[in-house]
Amino acid sequence: MIVIVDYGMGNLGSILNMLKKVGSKAIITTKADDIWAAEKIILPGVGAFDTGIKNLEALNLLDVLNEKVLKKKTLTLGVCLGMQLLTRRSTEGILPGLGWIQGETIHFQFDPKEAHLKIPHMGWNTISIQKNHPLVAGLDDESRFYFVHTYHVVCEQPEDILLTTHYEYPFASGVQHGNVMGTQFHPEKSHRFGMQLFRNFVEMPIHA
Repeated sequence: MIVIVDYGMGNLGSILNMLKKVGSKAIITTKADDIWAAEKIILPGVGAFDTGIKNLEALNLLDVLNEKVLKKKTLTLGVCLGMQLLTRRSTEGILPGLGWIQGETIHFQFDPKEAHLKIPHMGWNTISIQKNHPLVAGLDDESRFYFVHTYHVVCEQPEDILLTTHYEYPFASGVQHGNVMGTQFHPEKSHRFGMQLFRNFVEMPIHA
């Protein structure tokens, strides 16, 4: 069973529907017991970094998530804000992140008044695959995904970068370290490419 963590910040229904389309059983939950029993975890999210951490803390989910991800090595996918929360910190706020990915989340580093691109980065963009991994099987550099974000992840370890996307400069649009994965884009809004990514996540062996 895949558990989608509901901490009040995500596009939960769209993710659940996409998982059903690829033949997976999944539930949306706020309960620690459900997360403890999960075979795989999805941490979605839209909004502010500190609010996301506060909501997880208020629901008493931080301990069970850390136990499942760090000790039990449960396959976990962060989406959009969910990917940013995987890092140690964000320049958007003051609270520490989950720290499952060594890095931080920063604001786009260009002046939109000087550049031809606007902030937030919103709309369709392509990916560049940086390493082979089951999560991106069947995808290529022509695959297009839907983005809405003002901040992006900077990895301390280059080998943790799974995907990059160019928006004035290249940034990490996908990360992976061990059992922890993340996408800055919204696969649940990305039609067949997003469906392929979710199918890959569903089909990954539990003890990968």
